Amino acid sequence: MRGKTAPAVEATALVKTFTPKNARTVTALRGLDFSVSAGELTALVGPDGAGKTTLLRLIAGLLDKTAGNLLVLGHDVAKEPQKVQSRLSYMPQKFGLYEDLTVKENMQLYADLHGIAQEERLTRFPRLLHMTGLAPFTGRLAGNLSGGMKQKLGLLCTLVRSPDLLLLDEPTAGVDPLSRRELWEILQEQAREARLSVLCATAYMSEAALCQKVILLDRGRILAAGTPDEVRRPLHSIFGTSPTSVAQAQFEDTASGEKRSAIIEVRDLVKKFGDFTAVNNTSFQVYQGEVFGLLGPNGAGKTTTFRMLCGLLPATSGKLRVAGVDLACARTEARAQIGYVAQKFSLYQNLTALENLRFFGGIYGLRPKALAARIEAVLAEFDLKERKNDRAGDLPGGYKQRLAMAAALLHEPPLLFLDEPTSGIDPRARRLFWQKIDALSKRGTTVIITTHFMEEAEYCTRILIQDHGTMLVLGSPAEIRARMKMPAADMNDVFISIVEEARKREEAIR
Repeated sequence: MRGKTAPAVEATALVKTFTPKNARTVTALRGLDFSVSAGELTALVGPDGAGKTTLLRLIAGLLDKTAGNLLVLGHDVAKEPQKVQSRLSYMPQKFGLYEDLTVKENMQLYADLHGIAQEERLTRFPRLLHMTGLAPFTGRLAGNLSGGMKQKLGLLCTLVRSPDLLLLDEPTAGVDPLSRRELWEILQEQAREARLSVLCATAYMSEAALCQKVILLDRGRILAAGTPDEVRRPLHSIFGTSPTSVAQAQFEDTASGEKRSAIIEVRDLVKKFGDFTAVNNTSFQVYQGEVFGLLGPNGAGKTTTFRMLCGLLPATSGKLRVAGVDLACARTEARAQIGYVAQKFSLYQNLTALENLRFFGGIYGLRPKALAARIEAVLAEFDLKERKNDRAGDLPGGYKQRLAMAAALLHEPPLLFLDEPTSGIDPRARRLFWQKIDALSKRGTTVIITTHFMEEAEYCTRILIQDHGTMLVLGSPAEIRARMKMPAADMNDVFISIVEEARKREEAIR
């Protein structure tokens, strides 16, 4: 039975240090004092390396504290970990879904792990499936779900046991605005109706604003704790200007009709997987020096389009020219004109930053003297000199992103493809990232980017929004706002309105 007034989590002078083999001791958490109220949503906000994941793992009983006191659900987690772990659920950034099992089989597996009786499953499963909108997909393999649906299934599996405390580590990273809104509606409903205590690490300031309390963490210290309004000023001291105001004057809308040379030409592009049409008769052009955004809900077809543009996936039909090269005839030649940063940063985790750059430079065929010069240049450009001898796997997310971009630009390609490059990194790192993109665009590099941060659409010269494989709208942010008669709305609201209207039209036709 939950206490009505006792905190769900209470920490006093909490310290956590790590001493890697043959390395200096690192202090991850420095004397934290805080509490998480029962039956409320609490956000844990901070930049990469702030200590958010370490704190969640301590609360979950997966790490041992170095010093201080930590009470979770009224128990000392160090002395009684089983009593704590039997009453909480933890959803890490990489939640352990079994992709070769169906939605229902994943649910059954987690119910088995938590010892949920069959009678309870009969009442609990339908409610959870309805709440997450996954009821029509119980027979689908988890590996075939969209990113948003996978996150919903992960949340569903954490709720199978009806926990008293739910710990979430950036649960909406890489999730589109519609799915993000739906996930937070679920969390708000659970806190309100089931009196579930939720502690959620997030990089989205808009998500923190949905919580009753925000804990602001930086470099292992709590800078502020209180309501979203109370911590707004300290937030700016960490992240600087808000992500949506980054170099805004430099990213000017360009009218779609302005005459420029096309570096990418797409005509009647189609991609089918068996009977399923992932991209349907899509046509557009991308001009030299543009920052071109590909946007859409999870499963919209944007990643498929993106991979075809990169030459990583052949089209079923249609015409596609990249840097003057027909991809149907000369994909290898076209790839030499491209820099590509994958969503999960294709870095070799056990190699240092410098070793990664040497490896990728070799792949691009750069000669030793030219490669050495380019490595020095990108290390300076991306502020990586001090971390060049660190293992890629030990770098925070923002540094990994910079290293991946540095590697992709070693051969100075005219085209740079970025697949959700800011997913899972904090606002300060995102701001620095967009400053780099601005500089690249000014030098004439064309940037194609997919993102789920709708405020980042503001920085794109033009954006294309897709859903269900169909192109819904193409234009500059100002043009799209005008078309939707939403001149003062933010792009998050505009995006949701465009997708929902298109789905209503599609539903009416059926």
